[in-house]
Amino acid sequence: MNSTPEKTNLLGFSKAKMEAFFESIGEKKFRAIQVVKWIHQQGVEDFDEMTNLGKALRAKLKEVAKICEPEVVYQDYSEDGTRKWAIKVDGGSLVETVLIPEGDRATLCVSSQVGCSLDCSFCSTGKQGFNRNLTAAEVIGQLRVAIKSFGPIDPKGPRRVTNVVMMGMGEPLMNFEAVVDAMSLMMEDNAYGLSKRRVTLSTAGLVPAIDKLSEQLDVSLALSLHAPNDALRNELVPLNKRYPIKEVKAACLRYLDRLNDKRVITIEYTMIDGVNDSPELARELVGLLKDLPCKLNLIPFNPFPNSGYKRSKKQAIDYFKEITSRSGIVTTVRTTRGEDIDAACGQLVGQVDDRTRRSQKYIPVVQEVISK
Repeated sequence: MNSTPEKTNLLGFSKAKMEAFFESIGEKKFRAIQVVKWIHQQGVEDFDEMTNLGKALRAKLKEVAKICEPEVVYQDYSEDGTRKWAIKVDGGSLVETVLIPEGDRATLCVSSQVGCSLDCSFCSTGKQGFNRNLTAAEVIGQLRVAIKSFGPIDPKGPRRVTNVVMMGMGEPLMNFEAVVDAMSLMMEDNAYGLSKRRVTLSTAGLVPAIDKLSEQLDVSLALSLHAPNDALRNELVPLNKRYPIKEVKAACLRYLDRLNDKRVITIEYTMIDGVNDSPELARELVGLLKDLPCKLNLIPFNPFPNSGYKRSKKQAIDYFKEITSRSGIVTTVRTTRGEDIDAACGQLVGQVDDRTRRSQKYIPVVQEVISK
């Protein structure tokens, strides 16, 4: 008995992969751009609505392809405007996506894996272990879900998501191909058209993958550092034992050299009480970063059960910032957002508990639009 072949999900296909797909089914590759526009600019999921495609082609596409986005299991809105979605992916696992509006900007924090294998000691995501990589469709689908939360996709309307950061669940560079395909779509003029300066990938420091990324994309880069020396970083970020700070810093410098457009690396530094927030470590960090074009983002630790850590006191954060700023490093303190819905940095775990199930009843129908 012959089984029906699985249809190809076109949602996560980059322009290049879409062209290859059309050639594989005996069609001209210029059809790829038409379909990319229909899917991502118009929000269309039904091939019959793609009116600039012939009837025969539409019929063929329905036989061999589909446009399938991941399922939203629940959504929650914080009092501060932050939105969080738990999204079910193939196999039944959940990943979380967070949208943070701020003035005329809206930044989407996107997950790349179900869980994470890096086991950074201050991150709740890593405590659940690693399940699998997301597909490109599951990555780009998170952006689509966020945009559609404001209503139907309107290519002539205001931009609803202005920035994307690959800082959700998982280490993006450990899911290289799918993440590159998804980010390519984010920046594709015929899809979402985001500026390369507004798409950021955050990594704990996979040196070979940083070099490989620089050969394929010119997105902005963030380094999840959290300590100025190897001894401390080995405890906080176990990957450092494989790629120590000196090697990671050199990879970041190579990445900037290839960009050649005066961009800087964003250094992420989670502030943990009594662990990495002393003035001495601030001065050591200054010495480490003095020849790396960068900006420093201090992130107050967001507690989770059994972490064993506490958030740095405001006085300690302020003094740390004073030391680094005085040295000439542009330093900001990240405002904690979405903490009431466990959407803050380091809190994403891909679980639906009783509280979030109850909160779903009270989600308002939000029609406001974040302007460009």
